[in-house]
Amino acid sequence: MRIMQANPSTHTAFYTLFETTIGLCGLAWNKRGVIGFQLPEDHAPKTRSRIAKRFPGVVEAPPPPDIQHIIADVTALLQGEARDLSAVTLDMDGVSDFDRGVYEVARSIPPGRVLTYGEVAARLGINNARAIGQSLGRNPFAVIVPCHRVVAADGRLGGFSANGGASTKLLLLAIEGARRDESPTLFDLIS
Repeated sequence: MRIMQANPSTHTAFYTLFETTIGLCGLAWNKRGVIGFQLPEDHAPKTRSRIAKRFPGVVEAPPPPDIQHIIADVTALLQGEARDLSAVTLDMDGVSDFDRGVYEVARSIPPGRVLTYGEVAARLGINNARAIGQSLGRNPFAVIVPCHRVVAADGRLGGFSANGGASTKLLLLAIEGARRDESPTLFDLIS
């Protein structure tokens, strides 16, 4: 498929698709930062359709160098390499203050580690794990805001709204070698 060159003067948001070890992902951005990340759907047209639905008016375009760098880091992370995505600039226009707080806590969880919904709530000074789950279900920045690293207290995975649901969440955690205890992971040993 040929990517049409987008004219920056007529469009405000762009996206690109890229291959990863888990399938074809998408990244959407504007001049302020990343506006969304798309985990793989069943096939490329469905991934494009999902991005178009989530970000009306977005245009497929070649990624500029700063977006290429983010894509390289995400691709490496999805291959099991330790990558810190916490410095990726996100455009959170339209994201509630509560969700921003939840996403900041989620972004502080390093690869290979998890927190429970209750632990995220406690870090925000609230006692409402369900609200944390609902916020993470609205996360437009999956992987960059690693909502997959937040699990239920009883050892279950908890929900995951991306294609594949809990299976996708489990796959992402397995790629990262995630564990609940404090023993070192491979990510810790190479840091």
